Parts: sequence; structure tokens; C-alpha cells
Amino acid sequence: MPTNPPLRHSSGNRAPKDAARAALRSRYRPCAWLTLRVHLDAAIAAPRAYLAAVWWRICGKRVRARARFASLLSASPHAYRLWLVGEPALDAGGDLNACVPIVALVDAGGQNAESALAPTLRSLAQEGITALVLGGPDGVTPARAATGIAWEQAPWLLPIAAGDVLAPGAGQAYRVAAARVGQGCCIYADDDLLDAAGRRVKPHFKPGWNAELFRHFDYLTGACVARARRADLERVEGPHWAAQVVAAALAAGEGQGPPIHLPHVLHHRRGRPQPRLPAAVPLASALPPVSVIVPTRNGLNLLRTCLEGLARTNYPDVEVIVVDNGSDDPATLTYLNGLDPARHRVLRAPGPFNFSTLNNRAAHLARGDLLCLLNNDIEVLAPDWLGIMATQALREEVGAVGARLLYPDGRIQHAGVVLGICGGAAHAHRLMQPDQEGYFYRHALPQFVSAVTAACLVVRRERFLAVGGLDEASFAVSFNDVDLCMRLNAKGWQSLYEPRATLVHHESVSRGFDRDPVGAARLAGELEAMKVRWNTGEGVDPFHHPQLNRFSERFVVGL
Repeated sequence: MPTNPPLRHSSGNRAPKDAARAALRSRYRPCAWLTLRVHLDAAIAAPRAYLAAVWWRICGKRVRARARFASLLSASPHAYRLWLVGEPALDAGGDLNACVPIVALVDAGGQNAESALAPTLRSLAQEGITALVLGGPDGVTPARAATGIAWEQAPWLLPIAAGDVLAPGAGQAYRVAAARVGQGCCIYADDDLLDAAGRRVKPHFKPGWNAELFRHFDYLTGACVARARRADLERVEGPHWAAQVVAAALAAGEGQGPPIHLPHVLHHRRGRPQPRLPAAVPLASALPPVSVIVPTRNGLNLLRTCLEGLARTNYPDVEVIVVDNGSDDPATLTYLNGLDPARHRVLRAPGPFNFSTLNNRAAHLARGDLLCLLNNDIEVLAPDWLGIMATQALREEVGAVGARLLYPDGRIQHAGVVLGICGGAAHAHRLMQPDQEGYFYRHALPQFVSAVTAACLVVRRERFLAVGGLDEASFAVSFNDVDLCMRLNAKGWQSLYEPRATLVHHESVSRGFDRDPVGAARLAGELEAMKVRWNTGEGVDPFHHPQLNRFSERFVVGL
């Protein structure tokens, strides 16, 4: 019978396990402390909301509890520190010997302090990236730097500011991605900031390529590699030469595919470009006829406010189709019968409420080149809203256009739709004040989105009909607008959120909250249809991010 091995061997075999347990304990301790600190911050900042979230969790309403907790916990100044404890490891994959040349162009500005350049140059050297310093005491210009680059090797350029550093492995991640994309024009990554103490703060988990957003917010420059030409580098000048290099690369690469996003924090920065709030929309010179479709049932006060707002709207040719879904209130019927037939058409459509059916019937009868789907509880604020939305809808690459909608108290009700929130879809940035910064002012910037709400939506009639209109069978009440937008997107007609058209939406005043058993069952069926058709239960919205919380309409870090 074999004897037990000597004790010294036994302890030697335990050593790796003991080391692993020690490492786990050392990681768990700060994680547990930070978790407690984040919850304490949330409870102190919003005690009633925090207790409500705890109550929902006790009641077994896990999705509702997580949705409540998401925004509360993320507001803690320690939230990102907690996320960093479990930061996903960077795995570039691919060929570890990928030999794609990258040349860093370090913007020293007017600085001559070695302390600003030293960490950047050290970081680049560790990643095996050649560095050329522009500006600084020698005043090296981009044109002069171009003479020191081996252009015959088709290098990728990495503009970076003095003081910024790369994450370990960033160079290899860029090389592997560059080898895969071949003739692509730009590869960009996520970033965060370094505070005065060198701590990582304020991450920017970026969307997939969004050309419309980029017009107002340069989220590439300083956190990307770009394939620019020598002539491009020789032409740029001034303090913003780095942004000009990126713009030149995008222009040269047009038609070769969009910029590629690496969804990892590869750059730790001392500063980053800021969003530019948009100027007024130059309206199209010839706005086509538009048919505004307003479904309603009773609700005279809401309907009157909506139609009076349409009467104040500055647009050359508007047809208003009121789809009456069985109104029986005498005052409402009198009002409908008294509408001016030169401007209004009343389509009688009694029967069970089916939002998709009501709009589809009107769309087939409409004479306008554009359709505007409009809830009867919309309140017009400014007369130019329809012209703005129509101008955007006329763009060749655009499908559905959605407005920024506010609750009556001024908070945001709709700023685009994000897929995957709580397994379905939800309105982005809901309940924020319009003048808050939020997530890099995304609620205030025109941008492509996966979908917009049909509470106020403009689309070309021919495109609406080309995709079959709203789905009356699968989405009678909820998610029909999201499904429509996704089908338009699939045709190459991308949904667009336009905050310069802002209206008030008295949401759910006219329809209720689906709390009755029949409504709840219908909503559950429509949610399941969304998951099956558009993978909202598992997939990530391309304009959102895997590291943002899937239980919050706010763009907050997932914990």
C-alpha cells in the first residue's frame, strides 16, 4: 500500500492554491469596501429612492430593483473605482507578431517641461511605438515631422497629447485590429481621464461609429490610430492639427468601411475634446407636403392642445389626419365634426386600440410625401419643429427622425431609443434636465440611434410603405416604433435623433400604464417578440456600450 508523501511535499503542493486564495482575498477586500461605500453614497444622496430599490429587491422584482439601483449607484464618486476592480482584461487576440507600424505624433503644444512628456514617451516605448514630438521647445511642425516617417511602410498615425498614456497592451491591440481591417481609415478606443493625483476618473465608453454624432463631438482624436497620407500631414497646421489629421484620414478612407471601435479603455488622458452644442438647422429650400397622423379617442383637452400647436406650426403644406378610435364623448365628437375640412381629415376607426393599425390605415390614405406620426398628447413649443424634422428626413441616408420630448415638468422623456435596456428597449437619458451635462451631452446632440419614438416621428411615406409600415400583429401597442426603425435601418435608412426639435409629451395620460392583467400580458408578449426578432435580450445596441448599465436609461457604468 502506498504511503503518504512527506509533509514537505504536501505543503509545497498547497502553495499555489494558497497564493491564489490570498490573491482572491486581496482583491475581494477592496471590492467589498468599495461596494459598501457606493451603496452608502447612494443611500445618503437619495434615501427614499434607495429604500424603494431595496423594497423592490425584497419583493422579488429583480429587474425593477436593478433599474432603480443603476442610476443611484452610478452617481457615487466611487462607482468607477469599483468598476476598475473588475475591469475586463485586454485580450488583443490574433497574431501576437502582427507587424503593423504605428507612429505616435506627440502634441507637446508650447510645453517644454519634461514632466509632461516623460510619462507619454515612456508609455509609447513600452508599447513599441515610435514617437515624434511636435511643438515643444523645438517648434516641430506636422510638415517637418512628415519627413521623419517611413511612408513606404504604410504606417498608422497615433496623435496623442503630452501627459496622456496608453494602457498596457494598447499597442498590440491596435496592431492586431489594423492587420484585420487592412485598408481601413481609423481605429478608435475608449478612454478615461487622469486626475491631479494620477487616478483614473470619468470614463468615456464610446458608441460604435456614429457619423452624425461625430459632426458635433470629436470622440476619436487623441484616442485612435488613423491611416493618413504624407500630403495630409504636410497640409495641417495650427493648434488643432491632430483633429485635422483624423478628419483627413476619414475623408481619404470614405467608402472603405467605417472606423473600427475597440471597446476597451486604451487611453488615459489629461483632457479630451468637448462636445459642441449644435447650431440651428438650415431648413431645406423646398419642403414637401407632409401628412400628420394623430390617433385619438376622446381626450378633448389633449387633442385640442395638439391640433392648436399644429396650427401654429410654420410649414408650407400640412395635411392633418385625425384617426378617431371610437370616441364617444359628446364634446369630443362635436369638436371633431367642427374641424376645418380644408386642413383636417377625420378617419373613423372604431374597434380595439391597435396603434399600428390606426397609423397604417392613415398612411395609405395620406397625400403627403412625408409622414409625421404624432400622439394626441404632444404639445408644440416652437413653430419650426416640423421643418427641422422634415429637413433631416429628406437626407438620403436617414430613415425615421425623432424629436426631443420633454415631460410637462421640463425633464427629458425621449432622447432616442436604446435597445437592450431591461431586455427590451427604452428612452435614452430619461428624467434628465435638458441643461444637465449627463453623458457627454449626448441628449443635446443630433446623432444616429437605433430607434426613435413614434410619439413624434417623421419619415418618407415611400420608405414607410416599403418596409410594410408598423407591425399590426406582433406590436399592436408597444415597440412598434422600434421595430419600424430597425427595419428601416436594415434598408440603410438610419434612424436619427434631432434635439433641435423639442416638444412636450404628456406621456401615458391618454393610454395608461398597462398595469391591468390584459395590458400586462400583451406587453409581455410584445417584449418577447422584440427579444426574438431583434435580440434585445442579449445583444448590445451599437450606439450604446457593453460596459454601460443595461438596466438604466441613463448612460452609466455597469456595476
